Amino acid sequence: MPTTALLIIDAQLGLLDGAYRSEEVLVAMSEALRRAREAKAAIIFLRHNHMSFAPLMQGAPTWEIHPRLAPQAGEAVIDKTASDGFWNTNLQQLLEERGVVRVSVSGLMTEFCIDATCRSAISRGFDVVLIADGHTTKDAVIDAATTIRHHTYALTNLAHPTRSIIAKRAAELEFA
Repeated sequence: MPTTALLIIDAQLGLLDGAYRSEEVLVAMSEALRRAREAKAAIIFLRHNHMSFAPLMQGAPTWEIHPRLAPQAGEAVIDKTASDGFWNTNLQQLLEERGVVRVSVSGLMTEFCIDATCRSAISRGFDVVLIADGHTTKDAVIDAATTIRHHTYALTNLAHPTRSIIAKRAAELEFA
């Protein structure tokens, strides 16, 4: 079984609607998902359960994972309440049970859940592949394109003595 897992973070209708380059990011996430499924890699979806943001409140129609990325039987779906996908979830346990040493990360929102989960992953002993064309956000304090560019640069240049975050496009992913 491959030691690289695919994490698809918060690819929910309520976040994808209006996100920067959402169609291109959906294509990239679909390609990553196809590659992971072909390799029989572990695939884990993280779904945000927000306490006050109505589109991500559990049970809302916009809370669902985008149908083009629908989880299949055997693919884990982890509900979370924090930006960090490891916080108060069984993500670490699932990865360890599957012998995972590297996670490929895609989804939303770049500056929140993608950033927090990537940083947490290297601190917990995992190498990270940030899917460069597979994460996005919306315009906020700065425009989405700048946010994505900045976070991709910052994450791939973090100092860590034994772990790394690299960026690859979905078409370049390998699940070994």
